[in-house]
Amino acid sequence: MTATYTFDIFSSLDGFGAHSGDWGGYWGKQGPEFLDHRLALYDQEQRMVFGANTYRAHAQMLASSTEGAEVRDPWVMRMRSLPATVVSTTLQEPLDWPDATVVSGDAVDIVDRLKEESEVPLRSHGSLSLNRALMAAGLVDRVQVTLFPVICGQTGEDPIFGGAADFDLELIVSRTLDGHTQELIYRPTLHA
Repeated sequence: MTATYTFDIFSSLDGFGAHSGDWGGYWGKQGPEFLDHRLALYDQEQRMVFGANTYRAHAQMLASSTEGAEVRDPWVMRMRSLPATVVSTTLQEPLDWPDATVVSGDAVDIVDRLKEESEVPLRSHGSLSLNRALMAAGLVDRVQVTLFPVICGQTGEDPIFGGAADFDLELIVSRTLDGHTQELIYRPTLHA
């Protein structure tokens, strides 16, 4: 049986995964329903998959934060407790992540093998360039976009699908959280 791979990403309406402005985390739009839903998502057994840059960003944010900071929200701490595979040619173990393994090599080959061998679903939060390559290779089963109600045309960073191939998307699930944030889960298919 092949494990399901989900590319999980936060986005502004204009397609940015981050910002350099004064919005705060989650663009200041998180609410209790969103936070509870995220915790429930990460309460399921799964294996995380990160690229080196995203791993470094997560590890640095957690190391420099204090107890009670939103970067330490319960769902984030639960994500950190899950087993993780970090695809990297530059990082070496041990990592500052409780159950992380560094795997060096071609990301497509690594994730293809993980999908065949894993007994639990695979999930990647962030890792934009890694996931664009995996989508182009047909290895991403679901794209889960949490769409925050903001446009950050002046302060937006990290265009999520910048440079990606063209895809058709089949909507599988949609829900509204806290009355304003959308979660959209799609099945991507390379556009022919």
